[in-house]
Amino acid sequence: MEQNDDIVSANFTEMSRALAAAEPQLIQDFLYSLFTPSEADEIAKRWALVKEIAKGTPQREIARALGLSLCKITRGSRELKKEGSSFRRMLALAGVELPEAPAILPAGRRARESGRPRAIAQPLSASARSDGFSTAAQA
Repeated sequence: MEQNDDIVSANFTEMSRALAAAEPQLIQDFLYSLFTPSEADEIAKRWALVKEIAKGTPQREIARALGLSLCKITRGSRELKKEGSSFRRMLALAGVELPEAPAILPAGRRARESGRPRAIAQPLSASARSDGFSTAAQA
């Protein structure tokens, strides 16, 4: 299914305004009505993973406990590290105690996703470029 950014933006803006003015029970009822049970499960697990990352729980432990892929957890971790992170602001609004912000990334910058040392990553990137693939190093 193709995503229409204009529809998403307009409707998210409208829903955000309505949710900001609603009582918590109405919001909960609305969310249960809006999402299928599997969608609600997925959204709840994503929120739980963000809370666990913020607490410093290891990513592999979160993956096991919630049955989520490391990719989803890595994405959540990356979002928490962004400057002005909406995840951190929402966690604070929810009353979740947050440790000092991790190494903050400027908006739009990606965290280094690999634990590989540069001595390994650079030759791999060079090899990929020589085979005609674009790499982050070219950006």
